[in-house]
Amino acid sequence: MLLLSLLLIIGPLLLRVFFPYFWTDLVYHTDLLRILLKFVSRRRRRPLFLALDRFLEQVETRPNKAFIVFENKRYSFKDADRESNRIANALRVASVLRPGDTAVLFMQNEPAFIFCWLALAKLGCACALLNCSIRARSLIASVRCCRGATVLIASEELQGAVEEVYEDLQQEGLTMIFITAEELRSSRMKSLIRAAQESSDADVPQTLRADVCFTSPAVYIYTSGTTGLPKAAVITQTRLLAALAVLASNGVTDSDVIYVTLPLYHTAGFLVGFMGSIETGSTIILRRKFSASQFWDECRAHNVTVIQYIGEVLRYLCNTPQRASDKEHAVRLAVGNGLRSDVWREFLKRFGHIQVREFYASTEGNVGFVNYAGKIGAVGRVSFLHKKLFPYAIIQYDTEHDEPVRNSRGLCVEVPKGQTGLLVSKITEIAPFVGYAQNEQQTEKKRLRDVLKHGDVYFNSGDLLKIDHDNFIYFQDRVGDTFRWKGENVATTEVSDIISMLEFVEEANVYGVRVPGHEGRIGMAAVKVMDRMEFECKKTFDHVCRFLPVYARPRFIRIQSSMDVTATFKQLKLKLVEAGFNPSMTTDRLYFLCERERTYVSLTPFIYQQILSHSIKL
Repeated sequence: MLLLSLLLIIGPLLLRVFFPYFWTDLVYHTDLLRILLKFVSRRRRRPLFLALDRFLEQVETRPNKAFIVFENKRYSFKDADRESNRIANALRVASVLRPGDTAVLFMQNEPAFIFCWLALAKLGCACALLNCSIRARSLIASVRCCRGATVLIASEELQGAVEEVYEDLQQEGLTMIFITAEELRSSRMKSLIRAAQESSDADVPQTLRADVCFTSPAVYIYTSGTTGLPKAAVITQTRLLAALAVLASNGVTDSDVIYVTLPLYHTAGFLVGFMGSIETGSTIILRRKFSASQFWDECRAHNVTVIQYIGEVLRYLCNTPQRASDKEHAVRLAVGNGLRSDVWREFLKRFGHIQVREFYASTEGNVGFVNYAGKIGAVGRVSFLHKKLFPYAIIQYDTEHDEPVRNSRGLCVEVPKGQTGLLVSKITEIAPFVGYAQNEQQTEKKRLRDVLKHGDVYFNSGDLLKIDHDNFIYFQDRVGDTFRWKGENVATTEVSDIISMLEFVEEANVYGVRVPGHEGRIGMAAVKVMDRMEFECKKTFDHVCRFLPVYARPRFIRIQSSMDVTATFKQLKLKLVEAGFNPSMTTDRLYFLCERERTYVSLTPFIYQQILSHSIKL
């Protein structure tokens, strides 16, 4: 009895000293097993239980509860169900859309985005979510990724962008274009608003989606990856069903109010914010665009308890003028990724005790990590159970040759704890990799074969991570030719192609450079001008603004007389990246994209210092 008493007294102390995360790990893994059991249970239900069915369950159990609040308008779960029924019934009558087809959503954040997705799901159709910032060539390339789509639905504000490429869209097979507006600029398009108003809100027959199965595409979410062109990652019905648990697994319930400011076409906005709320029955406070100045006022006005972020979002909040009311809010949880350690600390210090759930995942990837312990700087915590369920490895990577290191047997080499390597995840039935629509070549490039055993196949994340001796995992960098700015992946090949369209540009080498105090890397281009021609600042400005979204436009340009290449004619970037945009590091001419003057201007030491001091905003 004495020994038992001593163990009861000393045991918790020993656990705290030698296993400080024991109870935290236990709670997390208990939740993980519970979520997996629920997922397996739902997979066995007949008829098939899909993410849409979870929404319909919420309509039945809490019909009058607020589902979406948008610009002082409130939509209950029942309202969303009726609105989506009207749209679905309108599309059945007014379009050539049939079960199994794909429709394209080219929309900003608005309730109609959610209603349209629900409507298409009810019709048994897949949905491609286009980035609403893209224009012209990028828009057409994105549509081409989901070849076979017959219908496009666009926001009222995007009519001009659609009209500009209308003939090209027709050539890609989009025979019908709807706009979520009553008044249209062109008679060639149709008003979805008017069509829905004239339609019934009767339930859509379930037989229309009778042929949908778990491997059927549910949505296509675009990622630039490392290829330079947009790729449509296929999100299957199984993946969507699994995504329902993202918020619930972090303790979110039906009493929570979620502030969604991230784009709904993005994985974070759609899968985490929207899908997560369908599972929990939470209320979504939806905003067209993120606003740092109005963020906390809106959180207070709507009694928000859960916010989403990417690293930049919280930095923007920390950069706003301090106010006495900074800690006066109801926010208890922040869920997201890409949060820098110094911003994390500043955010907690300034805005109070908010639980931050940093995670690691990718749109098309088959593995993810969650920092459920709250260790600042980590993207997750690893364990034996997690690795058993979702086998992964951190392997040696040769950054010079841009490929994994292999041993004498031709297999990859795992790195020890504390060292950085490439994250790869085994492709299994429970962790599949579906790939990209209409792009088997790029799908195959993401498959890494003969990793730890001959014949095995892993998903190549393209990300460098490391695991410390306490089993926390940290994101280090991206490999390849993609960098991240303003929360978006920027593919250097695409940007180079756009710049090279200018008649006075012979060659362009695009890369990302770091700016002190900013997340990620900002775009910079080294340019070789054609012989006997001059670099034209204004024309270049107009060109990149027309063809590239804001986050992809090179803010700095370096004029070079020749480009450094390897023996196999691959452009070298390392020295360019190291020199950055510092005028003192090169004798080459440097230019800065000045939005105020609407042209590229000479990058002087004075402008350089203004950028470093944040007097010039990027």
